[in-house]
Amino acid sequence: MRTRIVTLAVVSAAVAIVLFGLPLAVAGALYAQQYKILDLERQAERAAVRVSLALTEGDDPTEDDLDDVGELTFRSVYDTDGQLLLGRGPETGDQFVDKANGGRVSTGSLNGELVAAVPVIDAGDVVGVVRVSGSASTLLWPVGLAWIGMIGLAGLAIGAVYLLARRQAARLAQPLDQLSTAAQRLGNGDFSVRLPPVEYAEIDAVGSSLNRTASRLDDLLARERAFSAEASHQLRTPLTSLRLGLESALERADDDPRPALLQGLRSTERIERTVEELLTLARDTHGAVDALDVGALLAETRGQWSAQFEEQDRPLIVVVDPQTPPALASGAAVRQVLAVLLENALVHGQGPVRVSARDAGDAVGIEVSDRGPGITLTDAQLFTRRSPSATGHGLGLALARRLAEAEGGHLRLARPSPPQFALLLRAATSV
Repeated sequence: MRTRIVTLAVVSAAVAIVLFGLPLAVAGALYAQQYKILDLERQAERAAVRVSLALTEGDDPTEDDLDDVGELTFRSVYDTDGQLLLGRGPETGDQFVDKANGGRVSTGSLNGELVAAVPVIDAGDVVGVVRVSGSASTLLWPVGLAWIGMIGLAGLAIGAVYLLARRQAARLAQPLDQLSTAAQRLGNGDFSVRLPPVEYAEIDAVGSSLNRTASRLDDLLARERAFSAEASHQLRTPLTSLRLGLESALERADDDPRPALLQGLRSTERIERTVEELLTLARDTHGAVDALDVGALLAETRGQWSAQFEEQDRPLIVVVDPQTPPALASGAAVRQVLAVLLENALVHGQGPVRVSARDAGDAVGIEVSDRGPGITLTDAQLFTRRSPSATGHGLGLALARRLAEAEGGHLRLARPSPPQFALLLRAATSV
């Protein structure tokens, strides 16, 4: 590409120089020729004045009469019959001398010479002719120098165009090379690639499109990866519960297996719902949301989690303020956030767990608290995703905060000791 740009620029400059320089050179040569002919004519007129007295009296002019300051010229005098009287010129008058014998000044070029012939007039009669000539190549040598200078300037201009074209081609090719490299990186799976803006609008438009594509692909990949990690985390508890229930039923072979099977069926349904909700949230297909009945959602949550807390002799208390308005949020997202908070309370907390909902002005506040040890992590550490092998309250909280923010809400640690988490959601009455 760079070679094409440089070649095109140099060829365009050369064509422009030829189109403008050639007529200028020709015009300059013609002007110089006319100027030299006028100079010859002036020399001839001066000589005609000097020889007019001798010709009028019938005498022959002398060499001094033809002497002039003009150089590289040949001066001669002819009689009315066209015969050479003095000087250097053809023995018999040529067309210019014949025309001058008619009483008119004659100028022009002939056989590589520039010629000017001026009649010598006395009392209205032509008494002779003065002819001045010179070699065109000798008289017009400044034109040759001018042409050489023009050719030199043309070479300099083409050289300057070449250098500027190379520089501009490099500047233009650099963002295109970056664009090509970015496209290759994107094709190889590097979705973090981003192109900075440049000074070319067309390239910026392509770069912006590539950046948007990379961002969408990066977001899609991150969402799918997050789903894998989040699904693993969210499914661990119901799978563990299902496994423990089945192992307990096997150990009590004489007992009725129906309670264990019913408990396993409920765990399976919970796993199925969790998978569906996580798929919906990961692919962001839940679309617009309707007003969410927070009381009904918390009652459903209590039914799902109360048995697990009772196994540890820890009551699960759900309190809903009658003035609590509906929330503008996805039920799937809120259920997953509560699942993270309740699981953390179950694993890391102590004593009864209280889940309350209330009117928080233009928001709906849902609080989850227990009587466990205080949390010493900072907010940034607490809600940052860590490795799957990490332990503590931080496990799953990154997912919970991201889900809350995706619904236009916010999840925060309201009180570090004893721990209390607050989930704020948009109230349906605030819109």
